[in-house]
Amino acid sequence: MATASWCARRGWPVHPLAPGRKTPTANCAECRESRHAPAQCPCLAAGRWCHGFHAATLDQRRISQWWGVRPELGVGVACGPAGLVVIDIDAHLVHPPSRDRILPGIPIADHVDLTGLASGFHTLAILAALRDQPSPADDEATLRVQTPSGGLHVWYRASDNRRWQCSSGSSTGRALAWQVDVRAHGGYIIAPGTTTEKGTYTAIGDARDPAPLPAWLAQELERTGHLPAPHIPAPRSVPPRAQQAVQAAGGDSPRTQRLLSAVLAPIEACGQVPEGAGFSDTLNRASYTMGGLVAAGRLSQDEAERMLTDAAIGARPGQERRIKQIICSGLTAGLKHPLPQGGSR
Repeated sequence: MATASWCARRGWPVHPLAPGRKTPTANCAECRESRHAPAQCPCLAAGRWCHGFHAATLDQRRISQWWGVRPELGVGVACGPAGLVVIDIDAHLVHPPSRDRILPGIPIADHVDLTGLASGFHTLAILAALRDQPSPADDEATLRVQTPSGGLHVWYRASDNRRWQCSSGSSTGRALAWQVDVRAHGGYIIAPGTTTEKGTYTAIGDARDPAPLPAWLAQELERTGHLPAPHIPAPRSVPPRAQQAVQAAGGDSPRTQRLLSAVLAPIEACGQVPEGAGFSDTLNRASYTMGGLVAAGRLSQDEAERMLTDAAIGARPGQERRIKQIICSGLTAGLKHPLPQGGSR
């Protein structure tokens, strides 16, 4: 109860975890037997803890009620309502995945020796080094919590109203780095001081409050798809500079024009939305398709890079370095999969 109250005083809504476990307490029998949205559940209004982090509260009276009766319950913090983005670094003893999944969107050449790469501490350190930044694992200015399994939770405070999304480091979709999970909207994190069967989650260092999410890390989260995609306006025609590049490459046929329009227009459409448009994923997909066209001999690689770069800089000016990295990664992957005449992705 002391841990739950401490969290709530900092504005972090809390909910109970099953004794000795990392998972929320079970729903009541009625909720287990009937399917309904958490917001429509009468248990929450009645002060019960069904539906995990959806029941999270700042109400000290309710906290006293829950943990006063069941002091063995663990404490979870609902990250979204708390305005938290927590970097969950794992240290599981498993074999690394393929090179394209170690740092999603960032190619790792075959000649790079990956001997010794064994945990999220390594992948996050590599990502930080590529951005000329210290690893969040070493950030003494923010709350860091050591996990019983040898991992680390690095707590940050969202500095704006963007709704950062959760991810798993093992995902083939949205992911920041291998063995690095993200806890934000739609997820929860275990509060420091909580004890499970494996041990206690222990704050390390002197910081006990989350620092603002570093700008470079926010850019990486956006690049790797951790923002929800809003409605994107209907695709527009191929940007003028891209049209000139197509003509210079000899791509004047209606079929080529239509295909390039379908590939490049979504990138330009991202420019109509200042953030949350899924720009990184859009550019990566377009680059992959362009790589297939190059591999099929339907376009030169120089022209593909030029068209993608023109469209991308038009949508996100001032991000040339990031754009170059995404295009390089997508083209490299697409070059392994030629796109024949009449084909599309």
